[in-house]
Parts: sequence; C-alpha cells; structure tokens
Amino acid sequence: MTVSPGPVASGTTTTSGPSGSAPAAADRDEICALDAVDLATRVRRGELSAREVLQAHLDRIERHNPDVNAIVTLDAEGALAAAADADERQARGEELGPLHGLPIAFKDTHATRGMRTTHGSPLFAQYVPHENDLLVQRIQDAGAIRIGKTNVPEFAAGSHTFNPLFGATRNPYDLTRSAGGSSGGAAAALAAGFQPLADGSDMGGSLRNPASFCNVVGLRPTPGRVPSHPTGNPWDTMSVAGPMGRTVADTALLLSVMAGPDPRVPISLDEPGAGFRAPLARGTAKLRVAFAPDLGGRVPVDRDVRDVIERQARVFEDLGCAVTEDCPDLDGAEDVFRTLRAQEFHHGLGALLDSDRASLKSSIVWNIEEGRRLTGADLIRARTGHARIHLAATAFFQRYDVLIAPVSQVTPFPVEWEYPTDIDGELQHTYLDWMRSAYFITVLGSPALSVPAGFTPTGLPVGLQIVGPPRAERTVLETGAAYEAATGHGHRRPFLP
Repeated sequence: MTVSPGPVASGTTTTSGPSGSAPAAADRDEICALDAVDLATRVRRGELSAREVLQAHLDRIERHNPDVNAIVTLDAEGALAAAADADERQARGEELGPLHGLPIAFKDTHATRGMRTTHGSPLFAQYVPHENDLLVQRIQDAGAIRIGKTNVPEFAAGSHTFNPLFGATRNPYDLTRSAGGSSGGAAAALAAGFQPLADGSDMGGSLRNPASFCNVVGLRPTPGRVPSHPTGNPWDTMSVAGPMGRTVADTALLLSVMAGPDPRVPISLDEPGAGFRAPLARGTAKLRVAFAPDLGGRVPVDRDVRDVIERQARVFEDLGCAVTEDCPDLDGAEDVFRTLRAQEFHHGLGALLDSDRASLKSSIVWNIEEGRRLTGADLIRARTGHARIHLAATAFFQRYDVLIAPVSQVTPFPVEWEYPTDIDGELQHTYLDWMRSAYFITVLGSPALSVPAGFTPTGLPVGLQIVGPPRAERTVLETGAAYEAATGHGHRRPFLP
C-alpha cells in the first residue's frame, strides 16, 4: 500500500524491542541519530530489532516531515511487514545483508516496483513501475527496508527541490531555506533523521549541492562505479548515481552495496563494491593537496562561503598535507557541460515538450530547446573538449592526490526562489549558472565528495568538495574521513521544533 506523506497510516503501533518494552520518544530520537554503520551493527547484534528501528523513524517522519517535506510517498504498512520479516529471518539464523534492517526512502526519479515514481511531475503522478532500478534492487537485496520516496525537482532539473506535485523541500537547518537538489529530499531526510542512508544522482551537482546545503555527505562516483540500468543512454558519463550519509563511513557503506559491475552497462567498472566496507584509513601525512577556493578565478563565490572554505586549507596542513593553491585546466568546461546536458534533455524529454509543453517548467523547456538547436559540429566540439579536459586532469592528478574546493558558490537561499540570480555582484542568468563549482568538476570524470566544512555566522551549512583522480574513490573517502575526524562539523544536527 502506498500512501501520501504526513501522519503514519492508522493502525500502526509502536513495536517492542528485544527487551519487550517499547522505546520512549527520547530513545526513539536517539535511534534516529545513530550513524548507519553503528545502527546496522546494533541490529545485527540483536540490540535493536528492525521493527524498533523502523518505528523510531516512522515516528520522527510523522512529527517533522510536514515541516520539512522530504518524504513524498510513505508506505508504513509495507515497511512494517518487511521489518517483521527481517526480524524473523534474523531469528532463524539466516545470512544478513550489510544494510539489514536499515530504513530507506528512494529518490523519486529511481524506479521502485509497486510504488509510484513521479519524477516530481504531474505527468507521472500515478506512474507505478513494474521493476526496480538496478541500484534500488541492490540496496533492497542488501537488507534495507523500503519506506517510500524522497522529493526531487521536476525531472531532477536544477539544484533546488520543488515541484508542482509536492511543493518545496525545506532545509532542516533553516526551514525558510532551500535544501538544494536534485537529491534535496534525500539530503533533508538524512539531516532531519528520517533515514540513516540515502540514494541520489548527480549530473551538475545533484548529490553534492544538497549535501552541502544540509550538512551531510554526498559522493559523486566515477562514471561506471555505480551502474545505471535501465537507461536510455548506457554510455552516458555525465549523470551518475551515488550514495549519501551523515558520515563518510556511512556513505562508503552504501557505496559498497551500490557499486559493482553489471554486464548490461558497458561503462561499468569491474571492481566489486564490497571493498568499500573496509575501514577507512585516516593517514593523510604527505598527501599532496591542491586548493582551489574559486576554481582558479573561474567562478564567483559568496563571501560567507569563501570565508568558510578559505579556513579549510589550514586543516589539511595541520593533518600533515602539502597544500598548494592550484586548479585543473577547466577551459571549455562550460561548453562541454552545457552542450552534453542539453543533448540529454532533448533526448530524454523532447517527446514531452511536443505533447505536454504546458506541463513542463520553463527552465526544462529552455534546456530541451537548447538541445534541439545543437548541430553535429556542436556535439563533436563538446566531445573533443571533454577529451582534452580529461587528459589535462590526468596530468594534474599526477602532481596532486586530491583537489579541495567549494561545493556550492552560495549558501542555502530562500525556499521561494527558483535559483539565485546574483553571486557577489555577478548576475546569474539561468537556473544552471550558480552551479558551476559543481558542474565544472563533473566534466573531469572524477569522484567528488561533499563533506561538511562548517557554518556561516547565521548558522547555514557549507560543504567542502574533495576531488580525486578517476576511480580513486578510496582516496577521496579516506581523505574525507580524516578531514571529518579533524573538524567534527557533521556532528552538528538541526533543531526541529
């Protein structure tokens, strides 16, 4: 049964844990605050049951989701049945997956069998897929309990989560502000304690920007690390799926389940994902770090963001790293990203523009029409430029182990805006302009981690982007874990009245 968000379905009762007594409200909030790695360990040891864990999260969703609007479809009844089955399998001594008993709501662009997948569009308001996307199936096969879906911008277009079906997702750190996007519902649900892990996707920053806005962790993996199936373009390297968590170790745990080869996906990497479950070493001595606070002068950065980011170089120096201000050659990245993105919009949504133009937001219409204007020469120029930037990045990462830079050029902006139109006095003309610090990195083909970097004087989160060579997720995660341990910014949780 699929139900809309809000109060948990009637008839749902609090379940008892191993002790036979129901946890008090404060105890349930403590359950929701646990890191995913810790929570999974406690469930496997029998210290908590899957039903206890689920009920704690359902209670928190009931109390706070009406304000945050992160979960847009909730199936409490189905989740309770799945949690009961998980407890029974554990009692029988069956083999348990690494995510056994952990609740998760999937991004509303990822197909979920038997549960509506709306893409944030009225055109898909009643669409119920018959099959799961590959990443959804892998996560459920690992023992996670499906509870529902998280909010997205219409067709995941833009890094601010609002749509005509469900409205806007609000930032748990300031309910008047954006949670980012397009995985904004996922990031807000993590920050608010509605779920311990979240899936997402990223073309121009859709995992990284919301992680930065909501003080959580998001990883854009190397293309092919997390194979996407089914897909209309299995050769696509611009849009990738990836994990989110409240800690770097939690994010690595989810990556271990999502990653791994699939013969149906021609760019999928052969390395199994299980290796990412190994503990993350935190040795950073002699790590060669390039620091690019404004990507070599290529992007304007809001003063509050810059103030936070410029302090982070010292953190890496204190960790024993050699820090040099430098940036990869990103000349032409603007044209590469905009051209290949427009091509994908034309390919994926062009038919809807012809049949239902009035049902699409103006930014999507513009992006599809940009794709329709492309010529063969435009595409060849973009592909050639993409290859040149990749080769330049390869040389850059022979000199450096990681690059650190801002995730977003702005702080979380008012939720009523579609996008910021000004950064430090420089006009932003389209819904994409303000995202350059994320989408320029997309063009490198590198793994990029957004990790909490601190707060502005008004209490708004800022994220740091840690970028490595292609396929170097382990390096990026270990660097992020060391930085996380040194700063502790991710431990600060939002207050939800």
